[in-house]
Amino acid sequence: MTQPDVVVVGAGVIGLSVALAAQDRGLRVTVIDRTGPAAGASAGNAGAFAFPDILPLASPGILRQAPKWLLDPLGPLSVPVGYAPRLLPWMWRFWRASRPDRVRASTIAQAQMMQLAAQTLDPFLERAGLSNMLRREGQLQVYEGAREFEASLPGWRAREANGVEFRHLKGDEIAEYQPGLAPRFTHAAFTPGWATIDDPKDYTIALADKVRANGGEIVIADAQALLPGGVQTSAGDIQGRVVLAAGAHSHQLARTANVRIPLETERGYNTTLPKAAFDLRQHITFSAHGFVVSRLRSGLRVGGAVELGGLDRPPNYARADAMLKKAAQFLPGLDITGGTQWMGFRPSLPDSLPAIGPLPGRDDVICAFGHGHLGLTQSTATAQIVADLLTGQTPGIELAPFSPARFARPA
Repeated sequence: MTQPDVVVVGAGVIGLSVALAAQDRGLRVTVIDRTGPAAGASAGNAGAFAFPDILPLASPGILRQAPKWLLDPLGPLSVPVGYAPRLLPWMWRFWRASRPDRVRASTIAQAQMMQLAAQTLDPFLERAGLSNMLRREGQLQVYEGAREFEASLPGWRAREANGVEFRHLKGDEIAEYQPGLAPRFTHAAFTPGWATIDDPKDYTIALADKVRANGGEIVIADAQALLPGGVQTSAGDIQGRVVLAAGAHSHQLARTANVRIPLETERGYNTTLPKAAFDLRQHITFSAHGFVVSRLRSGLRVGGAVELGGLDRPPNYARADAMLKKAAQFLPGLDITGGTQWMGFRPSLPDSLPAIGPLPGRDDVICAFGHGHLGLTQSTATAQIVADLLTGQTPGIELAPFSPARFARPA
């Protein structure tokens, strides 16, 4: 194995994007992953570059709805009963992050991150030779009745204040964007800045191919512990500056450096239907129900919701079934037969912002994890920021809101 300058732990979309950005700066890179490229959430997500999605999950609105949702084990937000005690410290931090002043600060930080992501996406894809995989079809967010729509207006005002373009629709206007929606959806908002990748798994594998073509190595091994100047793996110790991009497993490695970071696992579910299941014109978000329908090269993907249940519990595919049944009601012409189910782990921090920057007490380890359901969206921005940090340059946005030190405490 060639001695690398940088060791990236994680071969998902974040880790591989970071690896490519580091290679573009002339650095030699080795990527380590327990199962190989695109084996986790990077393979099964909705394929969206959701640049208008700047509102944090931690918010007063979510707190108001959470009790109702939590009473429904198949609803948009659930916590398995046996896991709830372990989740209490995380939920305490989530509650604190939901205060109005914290929400405003998180929204500003997220908007800056999204602006950088939108600016870096096309140049990144062009350098990687993958521009042909991107589609710009926009997103339709739909609402059942005037009351639900009006409750969403503060969020749209926050988006407008941060430069997000959108158009509100009602009645027959909605069908011009997406025919076939159930008439219960009387209001909608269209965001043209939303983009979609042809297929997230294919895209992530293509990134891995590009890393290898640039001379990088991808090692299939367990990353077991952070060492001074490197990482211990099941394939032996590897020296180099470490980028910790292991998704929902990242906090476990941080613990080996005596740092606790409150990373939780949003278990996401979906069903991918055949392409002919429905004539979908663009990504549709059913926000009150916590799921989306997206059009990929591999088919139509119906998925979302949040199950805060950790890494070890078996999947509860009844959650995927529940979303599919709702989708059939909301899109009456949808054929829900012949689908393939999936569950994956999204790495989630209590304030909805990722951890990007040096691990506390370890300037030789750079964190790049905790993006929740926005990993693909923020992958190119994270890659540029980390490449800047690796090469001693000043990142394009203020990193204090994303600092891993905002949560860290001694183990």
